[in-house]
Amino acid sequence: MEWLGAENVVAVATAVLGVLASIGVLWYERRVPRRKRIGYQVQMDTPIGSDVSKGRANVRLGLFDETADMADATLVLLRIENDGSQSIADNDYTGRALHGLTVEFTGRTVRGIAVTQAPGADHLMEHFTPDAGMHHSGPFIRLPRVPLNRGEHFKLLVLLTGATVDSPIRITGGIRDGEVTPNSAARPDEKPPMFGRAARLIIVALTVCVVTLASIILARDDTPPPIGCARGRLTVTGSTAFEPVLRELAEKYEKDCEGSDIVVDPHGSTAGVRELADRGVKSKASGSPPLIVLSDGPKPDGFPQLRENRIAVSLFRIVVNDHVPLKNLALDDIRRIYRGHIHNWKALGGPDLPVLLVSRDANSGTREVFQRRVLGRNEPAQSSRDCASKDDAQALVIRCELDSTEQVLSAVGRLDGAIGYSELRAGTKLSGAHQLAIDFTVPSVDTIGTGTYPFREIEYVYTYGRPPAESLASSFLNYVGRGNGQDVIRTHGHLPCATPKGLLICGED
Repeated sequence: MEWLGAENVVAVATAVLGVLASIGVLWYERRVPRRKRIGYQVQMDTPIGSDVSKGRANVRLGLFDETADMADATLVLLRIENDGSQSIADNDYTGRALHGLTVEFTGRTVRGIAVTQAPGADHLMEHFTPDAGMHHSGPFIRLPRVPLNRGEHFKLLVLLTGATVDSPIRITGGIRDGEVTPNSAARPDEKPPMFGRAARLIIVALTVCVVTLASIILARDDTPPPIGCARGRLTVTGSTAFEPVLRELAEKYEKDCEGSDIVVDPHGSTAGVRELADRGVKSKASGSPPLIVLSDGPKPDGFPQLRENRIAVSLFRIVVNDHVPLKNLALDDIRRIYRGHIHNWKALGGPDLPVLLVSRDANSGTREVFQRRVLGRNEPAQSSRDCASKDDAQALVIRCELDSTEQVLSAVGRLDGAIGYSELRAGTKLSGAHQLAIDFTVPSVDTIGTGTYPFREIEYVYTYGRPPAESLASSFLNYVGRGNGQDVIRTHGHLPCATPKGLLICGED
């Protein structure tokens, strides 16, 4: 199913994740109790005596070297804060004693305490009195019931003896609907994370989904499929000159339309027209056969059952072997060559090489175009089978006939003095041969509507009658004549009839 495509799955997953994250946040805000919480953190625990054997490798101040029982003195800076979501009042402390919290320094004895408050919280200091429950004995400090607004804190700087640094320090006490616990607040020189762990996980997951979706969208082929895709099997035959276009059109259609099978089997325009007429007669009872024929130029008059569609204007060219350095031939000189009046290239200012005519067979539409548009008459009879020597000693010129455009181009590139013709193949490099201008005009799609270049023709598509509207033949014809098909035709150096310039030429010729 189309809705199960990869981009749709990722898009749905992203949306679901976003909705679940939003619901989770709302549930947490509404259902999870807003707890009261006092957190504490040891921000400093350092030795200041001179007893190296009991201390760690820290710099010792040596302030109490001459004071009894102070050689193992340590200083601890303890931060106590309200890091919950609600303020804490004095009656939120649940202990029965006067004091609220108890600080225990395991193995050490408290010798002195200094209390500092946060900026703007001077009101806290009035609570740190013996009458409010503030006192110490042995390893314990009893802290009064200090009310703390959200985010408020105070610090204890404690002088201790009796144990090394890093011995356990903990604070105990009870808070109504809350807790007292060590926190992971950042030290003063640390930058706190911008987001919590849950937020980071959600952000990473959403980012992965969005990036994946964007990658799929950028990588996928957004080319719309042909309108009215059809299934089945279709054979396309006829013009070998138009074969490269036909093969690309068939491949793209099969890719876009699942279940279609298009066989491209060109063997000449005239041969294709005859085959279509024969198969049409045999399948007349069952309708139009699944066969399409491409023809360079119009069909002969003797096939009235065939229905034509004009799809493109094709340009053709004269090609000559590279040992003939000429770049241009007058139209009259071309006609003289093919009438046998010119036998050697030196007669036209070229090298001393015999003229070899490499032509197409009688089934070729390209040959029909050449005779009609350039020569104005039929080519002379075939006089050679190898394109290099005469089989008929009475012939005026050496002329051979080959079955395809590829064979013609290969032979012209291989044989010194050879001349031939083919359709204009965009982007195809000739090997051993080059293209000639006719009367100093070169074939160009850009000037096809305004130039005087004579070697051009309309490409026709023939079917036997009108194929059924839902058939693969009908769908493929629509594809060839519109949309993506026009792009393929244009890239191969042909002008689609459906374009404004093409409509003008296809309607006049």
